[in-house]
Amino acid sequence: AALQKLRGTSDLSAELEEMLAEQAAVKGQRAKNPWELFQNPALRWQLVSIVVLSSAMQLCGNDSMYFYAAYVFQEAGIPEDKIPYVVIGTGSCELITSVTCNMIIDYAGRRPLLLGGYIFMAGWAIVFMVALSQQTQISWMPYLSMACIFAYILSFGIGPAGVTGVLPTEVFDQMSRPAAYMICGSLLWFNLFLVGTAFPFIVKSLAHFCYIPFLVVCVCTALYVWFFLPETKGKSFLEISEEFRKRNFRTKTRAGFYKGPEEIKTTTL
Repeated sequence: AALQKLRGTSDLSAELEEMLAEQAAVKGQRAKNPWELFQNPALRWQLVSIVVLSSAMQLCGNDSMYFYAAYVFQEAGIPEDKIPYVVIGTGSCELITSVTCNMIIDYAGRRPLLLGGYIFMAGWAIVFMVALSQQTQISWMPYLSMACIFAYILSFGIGPAGVTGVLPTEVFDQMSRPAAYMICGSLLWFNLFLVGTAFPFIVKSLAHFCYIPFLVVCVCTALYVWFFLPETKGKSFLEISEEFRKRNFRTKTRAGFYKGPEEIKTTTL
């Protein structure tokens, strides 16, 4: 009844079938702790994926944009007493795009939103650094910097912010999800502390080009998503776990072919 109310329909046979199939697959197992996820080779790539994406959430430099917001808005000529409201507006943009992402995620897919978000963030980081370096020489550069701040935050909200939190639910089974979310949450707070501590030193060392480390993070994360993260849109948990199983147990034989665990049993390595 609760699921019918949540979905707004009474036809839940396909979803219930998937839930029961997943329940049967983990029957007799107990909930895993975080350390067990690191020790389990069957969860290697699932764990790598959430570690990479959860870390990139903070290491991409989105929160650092707010550090520059007041300075950029002041240079753009916005009255000083209005700047706090404009900064609040940038945060509102992130909130709105995150909600929008959750509305379109089942239509657009997870990989395109993540990939597009990090690629656009990398592009806007380059433009932002150029705009900052020319802000005192060219009169309209503060407006370009201001546009970059909004664009960077919007790109983050429509992709990484809305998708990253969903992935542990889709790539881990019922017994592993609590531990996976614990790992994600720990990484988010640790990397937030890391960026907050290191960013003043990065600014002091690199000046207007302080976004180079964040640019590298965005590019590397986009490459990881492109090459290693499977699409989960429209797939059951068992289908997703099968894709990861093939990657987790991929082994190279002397003949140069990659085979799964069942084939490996009958192959002389």
